[in-house]
Amino acid sequence: MDGNIETTFVEANGLTFEVETCGSGDRLALCLHGFPELAHSWRHQLPLLARLGYTAWAPNLRGYGRSSRPARRADYALEHLLADVAGLIDAAGKSSTLLLGHDWGGMLAWMFALRRMRPLERLIVMNIPHPLLFVRGLDRWSQRLKSWYILWFQVPRLPELLLGMGRARPIAEILRRSAVDPARFPDEVLEVYREAARQPGAITAMLNWYRANFDLTGGRLTEQDREALETRLQTPTLMIWGEQDIALAKYLTYGTGELVEDFTLRYLPRVGHFVQQEAPETVNAIIEGWLSGSRMPGTEHTDTRGEPDR
Repeated sequence: MDGNIETTFVEANGLTFEVETCGSGDRLALCLHGFPELAHSWRHQLPLLARLGYTAWAPNLRGYGRSSRPARRADYALEHLLADVAGLIDAAGKSSTLLLGHDWGGMLAWMFALRRMRPLERLIVMNIPHPLLFVRGLDRWSQRLKSWYILWFQVPRLPELLLGMGRARPIAEILRRSAVDPARFPDEVLEVYREAARQPGAITAMLNWYRANFDLTGGRLTEQDREALETRLQTPTLMIWGEQDIALAKYLTYGTGELVEDFTLRYLPRVGHFVQQEAPETVNAIIEGWLSGSRMPGTEHTDTRGEPDR
């Protein structure tokens, strides 16, 4: 299987998406990045997924990279972001979909699966809790303090000014300073993210994900949303969690097994928030093991029912 990553452009949901792609299998593996990342964050996983028989796509999501960058804050509301995911799956036209997401991409993946917008073969989320557990977790001051930046991002213009200083050096610092092993983020990798953030309107678009969805990121849900999120997810789900996450507390993972019918969780000690970039070898071994039914590395988790992971 060809392990070379190529870049293409895909029309979906009325927008154009820059997509890094690898492989040519009949099944789709769709990888959704987080903040302040890009499709480049999946560079270690795309060849693996191609080798496992998937056509692997990692799009630069709405507002990122050379994908379409709508100007209005309202254009980044959750409904539009989820419609993008559906549009990309439809555009791929494959027989089944494995959905992977990290950080904001993981939140999209959770919500997409919970709303059953398209059939999913399986779901993989990394360092993002089930949305209901995230909202509940914001009742604790320890998580509120970790999530301070969400409130700061609501301030007009100032976050753009500060994040763009020094040719977007703070964007690089978010990645490197979040890592237990900063060597995993060399200058040439960080420059990819900095260069993308320097494009006109890019940082505002990235922040609009938070500004347009403050009801979710700020910990408020309507009763209708809460009822939907409490519905037990039937899609087989793997969660990979770097334990040294500076933005999200480990306890946000507790109880996920009560919300997902077929749930597997692996903790990675001494790994930070950007887990698939900081520990790609271990993450890839976990993904391959879970998909193939073989043994996986990482610390096994016992959920609140006391049942060990499969």
